[in-house]
Amino acid sequence: MIIVKIKMILAMDEGNLIGNQGDLPWRLSSDLRRFKKLTKGDGYNAVVMGRKTWESIPESNRPLPDRLNIVMSRDSRTSMEGAEVALYDGRAIEIAYSEGCEELWVIGGSQIYNLFLARCDEIHLTRVHQSLQGDTTFDGIDTNEWVVRTEEKAFDREGDDFESTYTILIRK
Repeated sequence: MIIVKIKMILAMDEGNLIGNQGDLPWRLSSDLRRFKKLTKGDGYNAVVMGRKTWESIPESNRPLPDRLNIVMSRDSRTSMEGAEVALYDGRAIEIAYSEGCEELWVIGGSQIYNLFLARCDEIHLTRVHQSLQGDTTFDGIDTNEWVVRTEEKAFDREGDDFESTYTILIRK
């Protein structure tokens, strides 16, 4: 039996800010490259996101290529061209499993992170070393439940606004 690994990927600043007006409050080219590489993986993976995150992706980049795109919605009439729609977290996992996905990457926003947090095996966290202004935070990571597997500094002078640290957390 194939088990879909559930992983979360997110970037946040020192105050746990993850968004501002439907966009990221920073530009981190190195992090976007990592996001693409990880969520595509070596096999066939899925990304699950909320409707607002889906809408924040430029239309020309939707759906995210080479990955099964799953959008969470409370409205059963919702239809997203190029994506599967799931009404609850268990359904998103069922869709990923039925499509043969090896990994299900939770990519945001805040409500979707909270919905899947208890089911996640790993968290891939980029911590932006700034305190910025915005309207969306995620405070759900309890450091008593996770242990650091790897941690590395990240900064690309050409494409990153700020220095950051990339950390992989695994459940204790």
